[in-house]
Amino acid sequence: MKLHIVPARTGMAWVKLGIRAFWRQPMALAALFFMTMASMSVATMVPLVGPAIALALLPSATLAMMVAAAEATQGRFPMPTVLLVAFRTGRQRLRDMLVLGALYAVGFLGVMGLSALIDGGQFAQVYLGGAKLTQEVAQDPAFQSAMWLSMVLYLPLSLLFWHAPGLVHWHGVPPVKALFFSIVACVRNFGAFLVYGMGWLGVFLLGGLVVSIVSALLAVAGLAGAAAGGIMVGAAMMMAAMFFTSVVFTFRDCFDPPSTATVHEAPHDEPPQPPPSTPGPL
Repeated sequence: MKLHIVPARTGMAWVKLGIRAFWRQPMALAALFFMTMASMSVATMVPLVGPAIALALLPSATLAMMVAAAEATQGRFPMPTVLLVAFRTGRQRLRDMLVLGALYAVGFLGVMGLSALIDGGQFAQVYLGGAKLTQEVAQDPAFQSAMWLSMVLYLPLSLLFWHAPGLVHWHGVPPVKALFFSIVACVRNFGAFLVYGMGWLGVFLLGGLVVSIVSALLAVAGLAGAAAGGIMVGAAMMMAAMFFTSVVFTFRDCFDPPSTATVHEAPHDEPPQPPPSTPGPL
């Protein structure tokens, strides 16, 4: 496994490739993303440990979207069974993905715990859905400080787990090593990931602007309310699905494709590997 250093412009290519792959199978990828979010929401209903279980499922959900995007890029229809890909590729991979999920849950809850030292847990309760965000709470300086601390701490956590599911699944890298290789890849390709983040920020801002214009037109036509709310939720889900679809391309270009032996370790259950990298400008 070799780490590749890519030019900064590759970040915008990742955004474009993610959008293009999504529109190859928009209904399937949107439905898969919705099902992953729904599964995590259902997991939160488990008494006491529900939120931790939902957090632990996030690496597996990310991997499912990566595999689904790889299938769409290769001209195949991603089936709902993709959601279980992390649990169908042998005991060792299953164990590693469970460990990865547990580490993510511990890390995220640790971030929330540190933020609670500032505002007594207000931000954590709002973020985890245990309390409503009111104007009074949002204007509380302690709440704002806790929010900014959480954002700062979540960035390195996100980088640690960005490539880790793919490294565990496609390369068979142990969880802790996968976290290390993931953050190294993100730091070494900082320029590309910065452009990638700015590109998606632009996509979300443009999407929000379009939704606002459509909502205003519906209001003029007397059709505001439920219709506008549905459009906003649908657009947000679609853009989030496109974002997760693009993650596989960041992985594809940062690491060598997996060896044949690794890819075919579980021939009946293993999904397609990420699309091979293409040399030269994307």
